[in-house]
Amino acid sequence: MSDLFPTRPTDLTSTWLSEALGFEVSDFTISYFTEGTSVMGQVTRLYLTSKNGPASLIAKFATPVSANRGVAEAYDMYGREIGFYRGINRNVRLRTPQCCFAGYNPTNHDFLLILEDMVDYTIGDQVAGCTIEEARRVVDMLAAFHASAWDDQAPDVVSHNNPLQVQGMVGGFQMGWPVVQKEFNHLIPLSARHIGDLMPAAIPALLQQMCQPPVCLTHADVRLDNIFFGATDVSLVDWQSVCTSAPEHDLAYFITQSVPQEVRRSEDLLTRYHTGLTGHGIVYDPAVLSKRYRVCALYLLCYAVVIAGTLDMGNERGRQLARTLLGNSLSALDELNAFELL
Repeated sequence: MSDLFPTRPTDLTSTWLSEALGFEVSDFTISYFTEGTSVMGQVTRLYLTSKNGPASLIAKFATPVSANRGVAEAYDMYGREIGFYRGINRNVRLRTPQCCFAGYNPTNHDFLLILEDMVDYTIGDQVAGCTIEEARRVVDMLAAFHASAWDDQAPDVVSHNNPLQVQGMVGGFQMGWPVVQKEFNHLIPLSARHIGDLMPAAIPALLQQMCQPPVCLTHADVRLDNIFFGATDVSLVDWQSVCTSAPEHDLAYFITQSVPQEVRRSEDLLTRYHTGLTGHGIVYDPAVLSKRYRVCALYLLCYAVVIAGTLDMGNERGRQLARTLLGNSLSALDELNAFELL
């Protein structure tokens, strides 16, 4: 079934859904998410009429935005997410949505995921930010996840330090930074005014430091819009960037770009993460954790610059997201004195 599948929401039929899902779907309707969903995918909710199936499911397709799809194809983002749901997810200590269907065409990068609709969970909001209680829950989740995937337990997953990633981040930063300077100049602290010429040359070394052992399976896009909060657990969605990298990669991305400044300053979340790793049996030097955290945080500014400066965000909420990522990142890096690493 995974070789032939609908590639657009309008291609779905009750007959195909019944065969793919294993229960009869007599009818369905589609709800389109237009604000705050994946920049690299088209996410829809399917409301099903069925005796034996759930009331709703999530269907995720390739993005219809050609520029964004080009980025997704270049980084094999659809293939990575399909690979995660076809088996990698079973090897980690982490709540993820149940996968009902995973189809992928490596020739043209068409893909379709049909996933559990986590209706009992509350999705995070990157623009609104999070509370310290929510931040603690995410940090604890990351410690458990990374401990279960420590020392590269997924050898078929690409390393984040690969030629395409280096080239993409160097080129993306060079394209995006002038736009950031023009559109978001008020967000750039004095300590960052000089980095336009320095960051591209530093990216290869930063990536090399990040991907020295120990590494672990890494989500690589841990931001609030990809985090679902349940009554007793926390779930991660959107596995299009899954790779192996430093454990601090996920941690730094979340803390420096999703956690509001006042929340970030209220508690030492790095120490909490280290305590969590230790509780799961991982021995890790806290000094190394602190050092690599700064390296990862600095490198991950590239994400914010690429998003804010080069991608089609599609709507006002997407533009607010770009401003939030960028503002949080620059503020956190200023506090960490991370620009001195350049």
